[in-house]
Amino acid sequence: MTEKPVPVPNADTQPFWDACNEERLIVQTCKACGHVQFYPRALCVKCDGRDLDWRDAKPSGKVHTFSIVHRAPTPAFRADSPYVLALIDLDDGFRMMMNVVNCPPENVSIDMAVRIVFEERNGQRLPQAEPASD
Repeated sequence: MTEKPVPVPNADTQPFWDACNEERLIVQTCKACGHVQFYPRALCVKCDGRDLDWRDAKPSGKVHTFSIVHRAPTPAFRADSPYVLALIDLDDGFRMMMNVVNCPPENVSIDMAVRIVFEERNGQRLPQAEPASD
């Protein structure tokens, strides 16, 4: 069986992946204009500022949209099929793409409340979404 891919951190993304390994979700914030951005970059996409900071983000949000993947793109994901790939609007005002786990695909819906959990993958934890418990 082929192993699932893991991210290769660079200077801009290393703090994010380190926090994921601590099961914390963090986000970049521009000190000049206050813009919150994901994915991590060297400068602010709103004002081109380079004075970026990291802050803890709320590990909760809602499904913006999603797709149910019935045919895995690689053998590494074949055992997971069907699975849900979703855009999640985090409560702190940014959007991330991730899988929705611990939920039958047919139960996922737009605006469904989710919380962030972390999947261990070859020494790196990756954020995933699961239905929020009431």
